[in-house]
Amino acid sequence: QVQLVESGGGLVQPGGSLRLSCAASGSMFSIYNMGWYRQAPGNQRELVITITSGGRTNYADSVKGRFTISRDSAKNTVYLQMNRLKPEDTAVYYCYAAVALDIMTPVKDYWGQGTQVTVSS
Repeated sequence: QVQLVESGGGLVQPGGSLRLSCAASGSMFSIYNMGWYRQAPGNQRELVITITSGGRTNYADSVKGRFTISRDSAKNTVYLQMNRLKPEDTAVYYCYAAVALDIMTPVKDYWGQGTQVTVSS
């Protein structure tokens, strides 16, 4: 029943910026972790950045200093601010959330449908 909806993808020139958002909806007991992964053609899906309910972030070295994550807990929404974008950032970006549906159910992983980010001149 949990749905993750991404928005904000598009085409941007190298050095530019984009802001992605992901909103989680449905019946949820708790969100333990939330953020983004990405997948480029011919590559494995890889971590971009996530944030736990306690505010701890986990991110790839390739985006350190360029990407930041923030959240609005009241809206079950996270945001990805991407600055100084590079062509190698081109990928489909997938929202991710680790969610407990009720107090007794183990945490499950949920994925959004993905939004395309293209960095090109």
